[in-house]
Amino acid sequence: MTLFVVMSFGAAAIWFAVVAFVCFAVRSQRRVFAEPAASRLVLWGGGVFPTVTLFALLTYAFWLMPTLRPSPTFRDATDFRVEVTGRQYWWQVVYVHRGLTIAAANEIRLPVGRRIEFLLKSDDVIHSFWIPSLGGKMDMIPGRENRLSLMAQRTGVFRGACAEFCGTSHAFMALTAVTMEPDAFDAWLASQAKASINVAGEGRALFLRHGCGSCHRVAGTEAAGAAGPDLSHLGSRQMLGAGIVANTEDNIAGFIANPGAIKPGAAMPAFSMLAPQDIRAIAAWLKGLR
Repeated sequence: MTLFVVMSFGAAAIWFAVVAFVCFAVRSQRRVFAEPAASRLVLWGGGVFPTVTLFALLTYAFWLMPTLRPSPTFRDATDFRVEVTGRQYWWQVVYVHRGLTIAAANEIRLPVGRRIEFLLKSDDVIHSFWIPSLGGKMDMIPGRENRLSLMAQRTGVFRGACAEFCGTSHAFMALTAVTMEPDAFDAWLASQAKASINVAGEGRALFLRHGCGSCHRVAGTEAAGAAGPDLSHLGSRQMLGAGIVANTEDNIAGFIANPGAIKPGAAMPAFSMLAPQDIRAIAAWLKGLR
């Protein structure tokens, strides 16, 4: 905010100076300037003033930048961090805390007032991680790990996006960021480390029978696929398909039947050949995973 205010004042100073010179130049009664005086006006008004002002603003921005994006605090494997991997066209999210790895997808939760380090990677093409309300963007490049640290200032739900064109569904590759009070976040993280209380039922049997577990993982079941998003605790997420539709049982069923109709370019095949009651049972089971 401080940088924005200072930059705004600097831009306003340059703008008012330019407008003043324009008004002076177009006034109805004006005297003719000698060539040396005109040259000085161009030099100081058109060269020195904007150069000095912009240099001062740039110097201030460089001086302020370390406080806007501090160096990451991650030192070893015992520190808390969030690893985000860009995939076509979804986000693989892994929380690493005290030797535990907690998998999620397409939604990130953060505690307010704690600076969190992100390790950003890509498995296919260049993506760009960006949650505008929390901080600047950073590219996710195949074969490289980039680090970004963010700190949420208030609770809320914020929308992120991929800021680098990555293919057919680039515009549909969104990210939900939920910021929580520290105690609530700690309780949520502890719950995510455990299997869902709803891992049994008809939907589970159908999910495994039809091969969904070969691409998706659900903690507490035999499903251990890694090609698609981790569906453990899917019911507690706010959105489906990387931010495309609300997380409802109907939308889950629609995604199972024909994912390409909701998310163009999605790698998941359509399962429209399944009986409608089977699709509804799987959707109900997935929605109950909390």
